[in-house]
Amino acid sequence: MNIYTQKQRWKLLLLVAALLIGAASLWYTNKLVNKLSEEEYKRIQLWAEATRRLADVTEMNTDINFLSSVISNNNSIPVIWADEEFKVISYRNLDSLKALDSTYLNRQALIMRTEHDPIEIRIGQNLKQYILYRDSDLLIRLRYYPYFQLGVIALFLFVSYLAFSSSRKAEQNQVWVGMAKETAHQLGTPLSSLLAWLEFLKIKGTSSEYTNEIEKDIQRLQTITDRFSKIGSAPSLKKENVRTVMQHSIDYIRTRSSDKVTFSLEAPAYDIQAPMNVPLFEWVVENILKNALDAMEGNGRILVMITDQQQFVYIDISDTGKGVPKSSYKTIFKPGFTTKNRGWGLGLSLSKRIIEEYHDGQIFVKSSEIGKGTTFRIVLKK
Repeated sequence: MNIYTQKQRWKLLLLVAALLIGAASLWYTNKLVNKLSEEEYKRIQLWAEATRRLADVTEMNTDINFLSSVISNNNSIPVIWADEEFKVISYRNLDSLKALDSTYLNRQALIMRTEHDPIEIRIGQNLKQYILYRDSDLLIRLRYYPYFQLGVIALFLFVSYLAFSSSRKAEQNQVWVGMAKETAHQLGTPLSSLLAWLEFLKIKGTSSEYTNEIEKDIQRLQTITDRFSKIGSAPSLKKENVRTVMQHSIDYIRTRSSDKVTFSLEAPAYDIQAPMNVPLFEWVVENILKNALDAMEGNGRILVMITDQQQFVYIDISDTGKGVPKSSYKTIFKPGFTTKNRGWGLGLSLSKRIIEEYHDGQIFVKSSEIGKGTTFRIVLKK
């Protein structure tokens, strides 16, 4: 199991925990809302009974002061007293200015009838009226409070995640730059010594067959040192012929691969120019080609296609290897992700950094099919 599989599992566990906390909060709040709603219903029933008794002239022994206090104590629940045809007789706890408009009162009565069943009251033997009501502002706020609370928590977690990711990325960048600079520095000393020894061998008359091969290896080490030294600094970009650069990289890998691997390059006949830093860009192409060779296990075909668009250059590198699962399209570019027993998982991560940060381009898995191969796409601005 690689570190990104473990990371995904931890994310899943945190998501499940967050969902459980959210569900528990919603359940508890809903329980409180239901209880408060029952209390409000009881208060409205009491209010309706008090209203009925005050309106019923046949009940002469009624304590008017008590009933009046019951009615006046309702300061939170919006209530409408309506006749048999639901025309408004009186109201309480509604906007007094808006209530001057009959349209507003009728709309409120309709809302109340939709939210709760009207409470029927009978005045005498033949007169039937209704008490309409809706939830108090406190009950409404309590009902939506957990969603607001979860939203605030989610926003806090999102901002914290962005801050943590930014800090972690800055720390990773420092590690990248430090390792690259130190590697270039460590290679510099033995390279100088090798150059001196090469000149000594030439002076001693050593066969050019040997010295030429040694010189090629030294030049390769100098190229690698130059690449590492450019990490962390802003490399200079120059307009280069994309086909020429790609052909050079392919030729270099071809001489170091099996004869069972065929390489093809398809590109327009005319020159396509794009700003790039050749040593760094060739490093990217070599990383992708080496991964393709590993995926094909030394037997297959690699096709490089260059497409000229109006503002961009598309470079598609396809192989006939094992393929990449769709779930790993983004993960393979992260440091430490590898399917090799001896791999460090840094090649594609470094390639992504070079293309996106230094060349202001894009690199991604365009398509892949298990057992048939993978296509990487590099996008460069012209």
